[in-house]
Amino acid sequence: MGNQRISSLPLVSVLLIIFPLLLLVTHSKAQLSTNFYRNSCPNVESIVQAAVKTKFQQTFVTAPATLRLFFHDCFVRGCDASVILASPNGNAEKDHPDDTSLAGDGFDTVIKAKAAVDSNPNCRNKVSCADILALATREVVALTGGPRYTVELGRRDGRVSTKSSVQRKLPHANFNLDQLNSMFSSHGLSQTDMIALSGAHTLGFSHCGQFSKRIYGKQIDPTLNRAYALQLRQMCPLKVDPRIAINMDPTTPRTFDNAYYQNLVQGKGLFSSDQILFTDTRSKGTVQQFASSNTAFNNAFVSAITKLGRIGVLTGNNGEIRRDCTAIN
Repeated sequence: MGNQRISSLPLVSVLLIIFPLLLLVTHSKAQLSTNFYRNSCPNVESIVQAAVKTKFQQTFVTAPATLRLFFHDCFVRGCDASVILASPNGNAEKDHPDDTSLAGDGFDTVIKAKAAVDSNPNCRNKVSCADILALATREVVALTGGPRYTVELGRRDGRVSTKSSVQRKLPHANFNLDQLNSMFSSHGLSQTDMIALSGAHTLGFSHCGQFSKRIYGKQIDPTLNRAYALQLRQMCPLKVDPRIAINMDPTTPRTFDNAYYQNLVQGKGLFSSDQILFTDTRSKGTVQQFASSNTAFNNAFVSAITKLGRIGVLTGNNGEIRRDCTAIN
């Protein structure tokens, strides 16, 4: 019946229905491009690569800090580098409690890469901070042994960054599978994407307060490997210095690999939101697949982080190219 109604319409009416839909599809595909800076700054990727490598050689924290910064940026207001903006009255995204733990080395990586790009006269003020963050993220993944993937470019920088915009936009360490899936699906990311992106916890660290309830209280969290829990108690005694941090991956914390999933199989997920990926039967199979195949994990991660990089992007005149990544021009 539906086809019959459409075919009975005048040709002009049919075109008026279809043409806007084609424009929407074309526009969504044309927003970002792998060769966006081909004419304006053809060396942008090599410039960012060199700057990030220099920063990485100075401190390993560059890797997990930059990767986490990209995720936090994209999940709040889209991938527009608004998380880097500073506010004189402490009202920017970075001032929200969910963002205050972002390591300064991530911000510094983007700032230094931006300075390196702008030091090239042909590139000055032509490359967005949002694109530099996306490229820097790819570089730290590759530098730690992960896949070198193609990065889509063409993002513009956001002009707005508020503390309130972060509220309830980022996953917490105690989320269950339903909460994780709901938050990720709101950005067009599947459960498999969520599990793959969680694999970024193969790098980096966490402060003891984020998981202390799992190792203290009435009993040790039964989903946590008991021997591992006792090790965590030694590293995180009661009234521990809040600055003390623990590696998210206890086996290969400086390598981007699938050990994170192998740890989950052994009950060594640091957060309950990590371990739930294995204990919940709906996600267990994917964890087992990634645990047994680093290639499967890498492929899923590249797909997921590419989708992540498309969230809420500003293009054309919708954003700007910030000369200073930390301030509105």
